[in-house]
Amino acid sequence: MSRLPNFLYIGPDKAGSSWLHETLLRHPDVYLTPAKDLYFFDRYYDRGTDWYAEQFRDARGESVVGEVCQDYLFHPQAADRIRATLGPSVRFMVSLRDPVERAWSSYLYAQKHGMWLEPFSDALERRPELLGHGRYATGLERFLEHYPRELVHVAVFDDLGRDPQGFLDAVTDFLDIDPLPLSEEERRAKLTAAKARSVRAANLARRGADWLREHDGARIVGHVKRSPLVHRVLYRPLDRSSVRPEERDVVAVRTALAPEVERLEDRLGLSLREAWGW
Repeated sequence: MSRLPNFLYIGPDKAGSSWLHETLLRHPDVYLTPAKDLYFFDRYYDRGTDWYAEQFRDARGESVVGEVCQDYLFHPQAADRIRATLGPSVRFMVSLRDPVERAWSSYLYAQKHGMWLEPFSDALERRPELLGHGRYATGLERFLEHYPRELVHVAVFDDLGRDPQGFLDAVTDFLDIDPLPLSEEERRAKLTAAKARSVRAANLARRGADWLREHDGARIVGHVKRSPLVHRVLYRPLDRSSVRPEERDVVAVRTALAPEVERLEDRLGLSLREAWGW
């Protein structure tokens, strides 16, 4: 009989979710779906609970059964749906990244796949998700209406870059499972940006992945996306320091999202603006 999740990474995107998924897949006490981002509680809720449970059919005796999906934090109905489907004891994780850096990284991803052609300043006006996915306080408040604070692990993305082992240890402590020691190579968190070798090929690959998800092929997407060969063929490393948003765009994002960050600081007791240099 399939098991339903007792752990969800709910967002945001561009904040270490792929690294977390790849790393926790190796833990003997954790079962994660081969593909992250099932999008059940936002895009595909009409497929029903039986479909969702079937995605975890290979789970056995692991104490943690989970999904990593970067968009649940922002969907207005996801928290209600999760409570109705999974009950009151699910544990959640978010990884908070400087909203400016997160928006810029998301923009670079769209550029890499030929999705958006306009400059960053125009995208901030035309693509509401760039700012919308930085509204961490609004998203968390929806979940905290249903779940106590102790069931939500709040990580800070910067800690992953500085100390991957410490970042991971905090997650395994939260999940009440044994630590997972990282090798020296694994401790060099692979958080570098990438650029498409061919925007056309990258765009076709992304469209193909979207088509497969629409036709219940998330597992195939997961296996392909995790292939090092696919990444080498489609992408090459990008020196992020060589491409930066203009100062006016930095100011625009900070101005728009400052109230969200202030609410987060008040709710969580964190000094985020200081950490992010705001």
